[in-house]
Amino acid sequence: MDMRRLEKEIYRRCNELLTLQKPDGTWRFCFENSVLTDACMLIMFRTIEYRNEKLIKRITDRILSRQSEDGLWRVYPDEEPANLSAAIQAYTALLYSQHYKPNDDRLKSAKLFIIQNGGLKKANLLTKVFLAMNGLYEWQDIPIDPAILFSLPLTSPINKYDISSYARAHFAPVLLMVDEKKKLTSRYTPDLSDLYLNEDEGSHLEEWFNLFSMLNVRDSYLQTKKENILSYIQNHIEPDGTLLSYSLTTIFMIYGLLTSGYDRHSTIIQNALSGLLNMFCEVDETLHLQNSPSTIWDTSLILYTLLEAGVPINNPSIIKGAQFLLTQQHTKYGDWSVHNPDIAPGGWGFSIGNTQHPDIDDTQAALRPIAHFYITNSRYQTSYDRGLNWLLSMQNDDGGWAAFEKNTNRYLIGSLPINHAKDALIDPSTPDITGRTLEFLAKFHGLKQDHPSIKKAVNWLWANQEQNGSWYGRWGVCYIYGTWAAVTGLMACNAGPQNKRIRKAKQWLLEVQNEDGGWGESCESDKKKRFVGLTKSTPSQTAWALNALTVISDKPTPQMERAAEWLMNNKKTDYPTGAGLPGSFYIRYHSYDYIWPLLGLANYYKKFF
Repeated sequence: MDMRRLEKEIYRRCNELLTLQKPDGTWRFCFENSVLTDACMLIMFRTIEYRNEKLIKRITDRILSRQSEDGLWRVYPDEEPANLSAAIQAYTALLYSQHYKPNDDRLKSAKLFIIQNGGLKKANLLTKVFLAMNGLYEWQDIPIDPAILFSLPLTSPINKYDISSYARAHFAPVLLMVDEKKKLTSRYTPDLSDLYLNEDEGSHLEEWFNLFSMLNVRDSYLQTKKENILSYIQNHIEPDGTLLSYSLTTIFMIYGLLTSGYDRHSTIIQNALSGLLNMFCEVDETLHLQNSPSTIWDTSLILYTLLEAGVPINNPSIIKGAQFLLTQQHTKYGDWSVHNPDIAPGGWGFSIGNTQHPDIDDTQAALRPIAHFYITNSRYQTSYDRGLNWLLSMQNDDGGWAAFEKNTNRYLIGSLPINHAKDALIDPSTPDITGRTLEFLAKFHGLKQDHPSIKKAVNWLWANQEQNGSWYGRWGVCYIYGTWAAVTGLMACNAGPQNKRIRKAKQWLLEVQNEDGGWGESCESDKKKRFVGLTKSTPSQTAWALNALTVISDKPTPQMERAAEWLMNNKKTDYPTGAGLPGSFYIRYHSYDYIWPLLGLANYYKKFF
């Protein structure tokens, strides 16, 4: 490879990113997710008779822009067959818009597809819950009041803090509605009775509440008060009015509050609406509702990548970005402190405005650029030390790190007969987050395998390697992501390129390389829990694979040269490489086509040229 050409490309990419920085020091790229958030927002706007027809039309256009050529909706481009729940969400929202009727050509294929695939009763749980909230699906009878969960003490076999933080945030508003089977309807509510087929339902709404029927509780707890849930919600509203900085939980919260007696013009509802409006981003001349804008994540990763690529620490853009990160470090005790009470706050969240819901991945990402300033500035030293202490304290007892909380991998909950219980209801250690955290601790803080935390994490990663040598990545797509994170973490801890398990991982990566020199992996991997390749490579997945091979190898190989060449010649993709919920929710990070190829090329250049 021509070294000068590689240098020039790295330089060009650095300058391109620097020009995209905002005046406040951030980088703001769209966090583009599925049609779910747009559909729910449009339905809510119509239901509360929100008067902004231009905005509703733009959301309508966004939903239509995601329609496939066959008239259906998918959560990733190569999904076959189409996604039933996404089709139901889009179809329902377009009827609410009143710009389309069931017999319109744009909707005929979707309606037929929904009927042929079992109708509303075959939708995923989240879709059925939202339909029920809008009076379009029947709430199921359940054996006990599920709101009991929010009153059980921590000594109970199961309590609300045993469920993942993101599941809790979705549960709480719905629990305000389900017991009395409340619903919100309006003059815009369509008739979906022809989609409510009479076949055996197979999986009722009550599957969501199998959890509660398993609780062995005293009768005195059955008188759960609505105030417990309202108190939880109010305590988790962020300064921007959203519920834990998620748009979907905030929409659910508005429904729960309106059916609990709150007026639409009340401060809490108006603040929530204001927070939601600030979550929109422009995508391909349409308006899209992000579920959680990725500003802190993107800014942290970009600063780290620019520094790795050789941008000096005294560059004004680097300083401005680092100063922004200091303002976003948490000082509040959030739910994470229930299982980890003896440590001070110090983490970072994913979105601006997130003040109480930090996560491990954002924290290690933010600490990377802050580490560069550690020696020169006491303010950065204090921030770094607080963040490091919090990060180390959040290690699970099994040795890995989870996304948000510590030791919330309850086997009982993860084994419930609910679709994706392990992915949605619990927050276990994952190879991707454990590997990324390991790499940070070793590379920036100098911890090696003789440190107890490192030793436990390394052993956890080895124990969770797949037989073919790969690792599963929970928050990225998917095995390429997990393998990259695990390999870079293990190598930073001196695992050694001759380690037989590292060699096995390397061999697996080479086996799944595409003929064009890049790598591509389908979101289908996430559903099937085995690697499913894409014949068309993607920039981020190619960069992850190249980065993993770079840390393993002593010299560049033809496969790596082809990968670097592919990255130099390919800029962007519309394929999602971030994961939210298997089979339902995938993310196209608009930042990723900038970040990971630059990092992959920079690390390749630094090691071999």
